[in-house]
Amino acid sequence: MGFTLPGLAWSVLAPVLIVTGAAVCCLLLDLVPPLDRKSHLAVTGLVGLAGALVVSAILWGQPPVRFQRMVALDDFALFFNAIFCVTTALVLLLSVGYVRRQGIEAGEYYALVLFATVGMMLMASGLDLLVIFLGLELMSLSLYVLAGFFRTRASGNEAAMKYFLLGAFASGFFLYGIALLYGATGTTSLDRLGAALAAPEAARDPLILAGVALLLVGFGFKTSAVPFHQWAPDVYEGAPTAVAALIATGSKAAAFAGLLRVLVTMRVLQADWATYVWLAAVLTMTVGNVIALVQGNLKRMLAYSSVAHVGYMLVGIAAGPERGAPAVVFYLVVYSFATVGAFGVILLLEREGVEAVNLDAYGGLGDRHPVLALALTIFLLSLIGLPPTAGFVGKFYLFGAAIRGQLFALAVIAVLNSVVAAYYYLRLIVYMYMRDPEGPEVRSALTPAAWVALAVAVWGTLHLGLLPGPAFAWAQRAVAPLLW
Repeated sequence: MGFTLPGLAWSVLAPVLIVTGAAVCCLLLDLVPPLDRKSHLAVTGLVGLAGALVVSAILWGQPPVRFQRMVALDDFALFFNAIFCVTTALVLLLSVGYVRRQGIEAGEYYALVLFATVGMMLMASGLDLLVIFLGLELMSLSLYVLAGFFRTRASGNEAAMKYFLLGAFASGFFLYGIALLYGATGTTSLDRLGAALAAPEAARDPLILAGVALLLVGFGFKTSAVPFHQWAPDVYEGAPTAVAALIATGSKAAAFAGLLRVLVTMRVLQADWATYVWLAAVLTMTVGNVIALVQGNLKRMLAYSSVAHVGYMLVGIAAGPERGAPAVVFYLVVYSFATVGAFGVILLLEREGVEAVNLDAYGGLGDRHPVLALALTIFLLSLIGLPPTAGFVGKFYLFGAAIRGQLFALAVIAVLNSVVAAYYYLRLIVYMYMRDPEGPEVRSALTPAAWVALAVAVWGTLHLGLLPGPAFAWAQRAVAPLLW
């Protein structure tokens, strides 16, 4: 009797396998000369990311295919693959000179960044709660190590420890929620779970409601939504700035990708989870913006700023998948360009050999480093939501979705929060252009790779603000597979 191997659609995993291969290559090439320089590993990672991006672009618009009903290759996954590849590429470009200056250049740095990206891609393409969980853990474990890459600094050790402990709690909540849903429905497949929840009695099953609540708690930790945001400021402050940029953008995009897949599956329970999301959006926006007002450390300010932007994206989710999902996906692109760019400018500025992260260091920056000051101004204006930057268009779509969903009070609260947020962003701009320099001189460590990263971030921020139509159409097309 012959033995027949099962047919596996490996092409579904092509983008994931390319990035995985690049990460493995980084580990192997770390053993070959030059042993004191690791720039070739960054190039290897960039080649892998470019390959995955090209493959995703080629596959865009093709009929959705699946790998063993566990992983999907649809426009939703492909769109997020593009977000992850571009974001990670910008982080790698910013990291090349940064890790060398900070004395933390090591081959495993680049490999861990790529493995974190693999986890993000699995979260966006997972059709089973266990696959989403595995992607979440692969991403999280890589980021735990990267957050503690400043091994000799107490703040770096504190960042890694807090991130690990609170992340472990989040994973426990998430896994317990999966266990409860499996116990109630007998499946972890999102398709079968959606069919099981369509039964009239399922919507009131306390086991199912408890499982959904625990899943939302797990996602709340990963997105740093209030009240699960406490880890963010300390982790952003203690982690290498390039890693903080990846945590603030890629990991949040991955968490929202998984959240959207799960919530669309559970649309029948929307009346139950919509109230929680509404409250979480209000608290997250308000707490993030209010605490950011008093921050003198820019990394902590951007940490609370990222918390507030999670609240804005929750506004879109509260409006319902049909109305809000395209706006959330588009806003993730907008937010990623501006946030990576802002962190990029910060990591390029040094005072007496130390990162210039305090507000008073930016006095007179517009005169001493006009190009960096202009780039940072563009990113801050986008985070505020002022035209002609992409942030204005992103917030317009998000708040418009809330209005179309009859969530008028939530839309008003979101607009008021944007006004509050303008204060701490504009305060930094005022320091750069209207304050005299104080203390030792701030020097720029701009490299050709960093030039490219900032140029791409500025281009994305302005292009999506002036010509948002095609990108938003792609975002609408990306969420279409979820809404069938």
